[in-house]
Amino acid sequence: MINKPTNFNRSLTIVNVLSLIVFVFILTGCGSSKSKKAESIKSPEKSWVGTWSTAPQLVEPHNNPPEPGLSNNTIRQIVRVSIGGEDIRLRFSNEFSKSPVTLKTVQVAVSTGGSTVDSTTIKTLKFDNKEEVIMNPGEAITSDAFSFDLKPRMDISITIYFGETSADVTGHPGSRTTSYILTGNKTSSTNFKDAIKTDHWYVINGIDVLVSNASAIAIIGNSITDGRGSGTNKQNRWPDILSERLLKNQNTKNTGVLNMGIGGNAVLKGGLGPTALDRFQRDVLNQHGVKWLIILEGVNDLGGTPNAEAANKVATGLIAAYEKMIDLAHAKNIKVYGATILPITKSFYYKDYREVARNTINDWIRNSGKFDAVIDFDKAMRDPNEPSTLLPDLHTGDYLHPNEAGYVMMGETVDLSLFE
Repeated sequence: MINKPTNFNRSLTIVNVLSLIVFVFILTGCGSSKSKKAESIKSPEKSWVGTWSTAPQLVEPHNNPPEPGLSNNTIRQIVRVSIGGEDIRLRFSNEFSKSPVTLKTVQVAVSTGGSTVDSTTIKTLKFDNKEEVIMNPGEAITSDAFSFDLKPRMDISITIYFGETSADVTGHPGSRTTSYILTGNKTSSTNFKDAIKTDHWYVINGIDVLVSNASAIAIIGNSITDGRGSGTNKQNRWPDILSERLLKNQNTKNTGVLNMGIGGNAVLKGGLGPTALDRFQRDVLNQHGVKWLIILEGVNDLGGTPNAEAANKVATGLIAAYEKMIDLAHAKNIKVYGATILPITKSFYYKDYREVARNTINDWIRNSGKFDAVIDFDKAMRDPNEPSTLLPDLHTGDYLHPNEAGYVMMGETVDLSLFE
C-alpha cells in the first residue's frame, strides 16, 4: 500500500527545505565574508607614488626648442621610469612661462628605441575628460588616470601636439635624453625618423603610478645629480644606477626614484633654476609617496665665493638650510639622508678657503647627528693619495663632475638597507 502524505507531513517537508536553504545561505554568507576579508588582507589599499620626475625651470634662451619650435608642432620625448604599475597619470608644467601653452593631443606609448614606439601601446591622455587643455602661466596640470602596462625601468615616449605656446619655455635642459620635433600634428606617426633632434625636455614634469606597498626617494641636487658627464640616452646617472639596484633587491624593489637635480643649481642664492630652498616644497614635499630624501647640494654655492669670509658665511648658511630642509621633511615623516660634497681640488672651483669650507660642511653632515643617515660620496670618490681630489678615472676631466664610471661608483656606494 502506498501512503499518501498528509498536510502535516507536507508542512514538515517545507519547513525542512526552508531550514536547509537558510543554513546553506548562512554558510555561504560566512564564507563570502571570510573571503572578502582575506582578499582585503592580500590586496592593500593603493596610493599614488612617483616613478619619474624632473625639476622644471625657465629654459635658458640657448636651450629653447630649435626650429620649427613647439607651436602647432609635435614633440616626442623619452623618459625612463623607476617602478612599474597598471594605472598612471602624467604631470605637465608651464610654471615659468609668461603665456599660455595649449596641449591639443598628448599620447604615451612604449618606446622601442630612438623615436619609434610600439603602436599597440599608444594611449591618448585626457584632462577632465577632454583631450585638449590649456596650461595658464605659472600653472602645472595633471592628466586623468588611465590604464597602462608600465614595467619597471621601462622607456616610454610622451608625444605632444601643441597649439599655441609661450615664447619663454618651462622645461628641463639637462635631460641627457634626445627629443624629436616634427611640424604639424604627427601624433599618429610611430617613427619620427626625419625629426629635428634636441637633447632637452619641455613641459613634461612627472609620472605617478597607483600601487600598493610602494614608496619613493626624492633626490635634490645640482648637475652631479642631474647627470652631467653621464651618457646621452644611456640613463646612467647615479640615481639611475641606484634605481636599478633597488629593483634587483627583494626588500627594496617597490621603491621609486625621483631625480630632482638641476644643473648649476644652488641652495641659497644664484645658480640656475629656483634655489633648493625655493623649490623644496614643489620638488620634494609635494611629490607623491616620498618616504626618503637625499640631499647632495652646495658645491655651486661655495664655487661663487670670492674670499674666506664669504666661504665661511656660505658654509654657515648651507648648514642652516640643511637643518630647515630636514625639519620640513621630518614634519611629513620623510627620512633625510645627507650626502657629503665631492672633492673640488684641481677643479675650476678650487680655492684654499673653499676647500676649508667644504670640509666644515662635510664634517657637519657626518657628525652633527641631524641627518637620519649619511651617504659619504666624498669618501667613496676621493683619491686616497690626494684625499681632496677626485679619483683620476672617475671624473670627466674637470675634476668636478663624475664620468660614467664615477656615477656607477656613486650609485653603488648607497647602502640599500636605508630603504628597507
